[in-house]
Formats: sequence, C-alpha cells, structure tokens
Amino acid sequence: MRAIITVVGKDKVGILAAVSDFCAKYNANVIEVTQSILQDMFCMIMLVDVSACNVPFTEFADKAKELGETLNLSVQAMHEDIFNSMHRI
Repeated sequence: MRAIITVVGKDKVGILAAVSDFCAKYNANVIEVTQSILQDMFCMIMLVDVSACNVPFTEFADKAKELGETLNLSVQAMHEDIFNSMHRI
C-alpha cells in the first residue's frame, strides 16, 4: 500500500529531515520526493510505501498531522487511491 504525504508551509531548515525521520519512525519507506520553494513557501510531495508501517494507516495519518502542527506546517498523509480519486479529471 502506498500513500502520499504533502507538506506546505513557510520554508525553514530541517523540514525534509523531520518528515523523513517521521516516516522512518513508523517504518514507511520513502519512494519518491518532489519539493520546491515558491518565494518563502516550502511545498513537498512524498510517495511512501506504508505496507510495512508499524501502526494502522489512520494512526499514521493522524501522527503526520500532529507533526505538521508541531512544525507549524500543513502535513497530510493520504492513501494513494484516495489521492488519485480526488485528482482525477
């Protein structure tokens, strides 16, 4: 099972490291990352394999949101199928 993690917020040092550490903590393997900085805004999308995740996906998603609140960012984890359905034309 794969998931999409999106991160948006004011750019600062350590965002990628914090989100990568979060994934490692829950045994979610980062497959692909794209990021950009638009003026002072940080935007990142990660594709992660959560099939070996050591907590249920709903808990993983809740913890991602908590991480975002801690970092003063928007961090959301969404199952790949839901993400694809939301972005289908």
